[in-house]
Amino acid sequence: QVQLVESGGGLVRPGGSLRLSCTASESLFSINTMGWYHQAPGKQRQLVAAITSGGSTNYADSVKGRFTISRDNAKNTVYLQMNSLKPEDTAVYYCNAKYFKWRGQTMRQYDDWGQGTQVTVSS
Repeated sequence: QVQLVESGGGLVRPGGSLRLSCTASESLFSINTMGWYHQAPGKQRQLVAAITSGGSTNYADSVKGRFTISRDNAKNTVYLQMNSLKPEDTAVYYCNAKYFKWRGQTMRQYDDWGQGTQVTVSS
């Protein structure tokens, strides 16, 4: 299993910025996709941003142009730079790792999660 530890959440005013960090217990080259998801009270957990081992990125429409996902392979760390924050961004943010491993002759997908970090955007 890949262990994931998030940090960087907190309280910020609308229009402010925050940077989240997620450190993995294994090399990011062994993880197909690292992603950030968020979940607000009463809502489904949903994808915010993702980055593949090859460097391809994907963003939810609601955060395009405001958030940037990046990685530091030497530190086994992925970041989410959050700018121009809105109250609607308030949620618990979770780091996610998706990867594949052979088990016998079967390729199995694994899906690991961090503990989450609270982001609150409020005036």
